[in-house]
Amino acid sequence: MSGLLVRLAGPGDFPAVARLTVAAYEADGQLKGEHGYGAVLADVATRATTGEVLVAVEESTGAVLGSVTFVLAGTPFAELSGPGEAEFRMLAVDPAGQGRGVGAALVRACVDRAAELGCTAVVICVRDGMAVAAHRLYARLGFVRMPELDWSPADGVDLLGLRLTLSQG
Repeated sequence: MSGLLVRLAGPGDFPAVARLTVAAYEADGQLKGEHGYGAVLADVATRATTGEVLVAVEESTGAVLGSVTFVLAGTPFAELSGPGEAEFRMLAVDPAGQGRGVGAALVRACVDRAAELGCTAVVICVRDGMAVAAHRLYARLGFVRMPELDWSPADGVDLLGLRLTLSQG
């Protein structure tokens, strides 16, 4: 997508990231009956201390259109990754950026970062029943369903594990 820049978020981006992440999760129905997850999504500063919060911004205006948190195995926000693997969490795209390749650009940035760090794979979990477009995006980018990574953080919340193996060398 032309006119889009993916970069590390700075503290000045945190309010926009918090707003759009909570809004995206609410719009997708992912915060119904949640147990404090909205507060976790809104706490961008904490995520940024133990992972890398990336933003996709409109180059012409600087508007934050989406964000994602990239983490390595063994860090506080890592849920699925094992040794040598990376994962990303909390991918969210503002409604103004949907359908423009923002989500794909953020995923590719995470994959590129994992490869740059020498990781062997990127793993993620997605909520069962979430937007079909998201599942299509991950499949198109090469993520494969890994049922052995499925888990449930709370009653009624079923998460499906996906993995993208990175070529080495």
